[in-house]
Amino acid sequence: MKQWLRWLVVLILCWSSSTVSSQSASTLAERIQSVMSRPEFRHSTFGIEIYSLDNGKALYQYNADKLLVPGSTTKLLTEGAVLESLGGDYRFHTRVYRTGAIKKDGLLEGDVVVVAAGDPNLSGRVQSDGTLTYETMDHSYGGPDSKGIGDPLLVMRQIAQQIADKGVKRIKGRVLVDVRLFPEGDRELGTNVVISPIVVNDNVVDVTVGPGDKEGAPANLRTSPKTAYVQIINQATTGKADTTSNLAYTAEKLNTDGTRSVTLTGTFPLGKGPEMAAYAVPEPSRFAAIVLTEALNEKGVKVTTPSSASIADFKALSASYKADNLIAEYISPPLKEEVKITLKLSQNLHASMGPFLLGALVAHKEKDVDQGGFEIEHDWLQKANLDLSAASQSDGAGGNAFFTADFIVRYLAFMGTQKNFEDFHRGLPILGRDGTLSHIQVNSPAAGHVQAKTGTFAVADALNKKTMVTGKGLAGYLQTTTGEHLAFAAYVNMVAVPIGGLDDIQKVAGEALGEIASAAYDSPLSPTETTAAKPSYDVIIRNGRIIDGSGNPWVSGDIAIRGDRIVAIGKLPQAEAVRVIDASGMVVSPGFIDMLGQSEYSLLVDNRSLTKLSQGITTEITGEGASVAPQNAATLAQLQPQLEPYHLKVDWSSLTEYFARLEKGGTPLNIGTYVGASQVREAVLGLKNWKRCKVWLRTRCSKGRSASRPR
Repeated sequence: MKQWLRWLVVLILCWSSSTVSSQSASTLAERIQSVMSRPEFRHSTFGIEIYSLDNGKALYQYNADKLLVPGSTTKLLTEGAVLESLGGDYRFHTRVYRTGAIKKDGLLEGDVVVVAAGDPNLSGRVQSDGTLTYETMDHSYGGPDSKGIGDPLLVMRQIAQQIADKGVKRIKGRVLVDVRLFPEGDRELGTNVVISPIVVNDNVVDVTVGPGDKEGAPANLRTSPKTAYVQIINQATTGKADTTSNLAYTAEKLNTDGTRSVTLTGTFPLGKGPEMAAYAVPEPSRFAAIVLTEALNEKGVKVTTPSSASIADFKALSASYKADNLIAEYISPPLKEEVKITLKLSQNLHASMGPFLLGALVAHKEKDVDQGGFEIEHDWLQKANLDLSAASQSDGAGGNAFFTADFIVRYLAFMGTQKNFEDFHRGLPILGRDGTLSHIQVNSPAAGHVQAKTGTFAVADALNKKTMVTGKGLAGYLQTTTGEHLAFAAYVNMVAVPIGGLDDIQKVAGEALGEIASAAYDSPLSPTETTAAKPSYDVIIRNGRIIDGSGNPWVSGDIAIRGDRIVAIGKLPQAEAVRVIDASGMVVSPGFIDMLGQSEYSLLVDNRSLTKLSQGITTEITGEGASVAPQNAATLAQLQPQLEPYHLKVDWSSLTEYFARLEKGGTPLNIGTYVGASQVREAVLGLKNWKRCKVWLRTRCSKGRSASRPR
């Protein structure tokens, strides 16, 4: 099959012994450089950051601010958002209702309706202890490491048994599946499986293919589950030994009764062990209805397969979704078990469902459901103060996403502070031990000590008859030999490997990123190395359209900040910083000046000034009319009662004393003030209305000059 060319998962079929990271280079930087300098990466782009969770500092950065193709490391964000929004103990409830009465003779006069709840695991993964089990390679990807797990219709048979236990012996109506939770029909961008709120056996039929006894003989097929939903016509033959399998599903046909037929073509090498070549069902709701119908008949409940021409009005049927009409309910294992499946296996369908689940279950959207899910994720990430200009995502699995290494490590650091972190961390593949990392760096000292998500995206290079790995990633956590806790993200884009060999992606790119993680595990970080790796600046704003406030046209460039000062402006391509902000397409200008501000008192109550800063205001001029000084008994008689609810006491009389008070509490704004004419008038004359004349003014002003004047 050629479907693998778009796989998002880190392809783990690596049969040669794992490469052990080079120990000839002693420092972390030297060991990483030795990997990047290999000839196979001469046209590639790396993006790497290794970050200390203990002291909050970057220990190593290389192109950490560049957007790169992350592949399935995208699932780190999807699963984190789902886990934090729903909780690790969340359970899916798949309920089944009847629309008619059950007669004494067991006849159900009406339909049976399964209301899809978005459970991704209506499958044989479910164990008796409430956990979910998994293989080294998920069956949706295929290959020799996948055999399929247990009974793919385990849950559907449990539902059928519950219906039989209700005394139902015959169903007069139809078996239907209500998938209105979110739309069915889009295919996820990795294994091309259809996304739906009903997921039976990951919406695939397991097809295990093996060779015949000689060249040209028909290939051997074994399907599971055996169902009338699809007839697979076998035209695949046995090819030459030591060749590559070349299988494809063609000539798919929809029959009038809603079942399907499809032809398997191509060749499978003589003498090779059997491999999984799963068939993705085009209409999961129809698939689920048919296999449940078959399960009911197995349990002695007679029901016929509904005609595909039968159109159900689920809005009308939903009037029957009441407790009295509930005839079966399946409750899933906790969500933390599902997160384990998605992260360890890089399960594309499950991750692709993430935005839809958030949109439906959290945002309660009925239209643009997946966008509603992304809005939930966006707001969650924004509250973490992450730089979202360093991230782009349009699906849950990673088929359409870009991230910087710096963004990912800061996300991982944030995730480490969340209430469901232990469930998140437990779900990650372990280097050299399980999941998509089971065959990477098996013999490295770091094996068993790195928990990280893998990612791969590749396309065919027809010009050179190769595969172009457009994105390979590894991101997660580790504890070093000295006990330091690190988060890391390592990406390499644009790596050419031989075509047709999934092993080569792992041998070249997968092992290289594994070596970088291994280097972080046991490289000594000497003080001199740590100092050398320390960024020059606190913040660099790159690629902005800089306006200097003088009226000149904007110029393109970078701005470097150290502490609270801009210390460099211009092209700074070699400069490093703790945080890098990409301002491409945006204007970077001096802060705006509010010429009529009134924040002089509010800054003493809450000195954050969030409303001003969020508008780009960094300087405020106050004192128009009334001002914060001078203050005396006359002014305070009116003012102080207004400030009492805020527990603010005026303990100054002059501007000098006010600014000393303001500086003591701190302020993010630059503050300047007029001495307001009204303030002076109130301090000298009070608020009483005076009848003015030239004689009175001369007399009053003369007294004013001899009295104390405001300064």
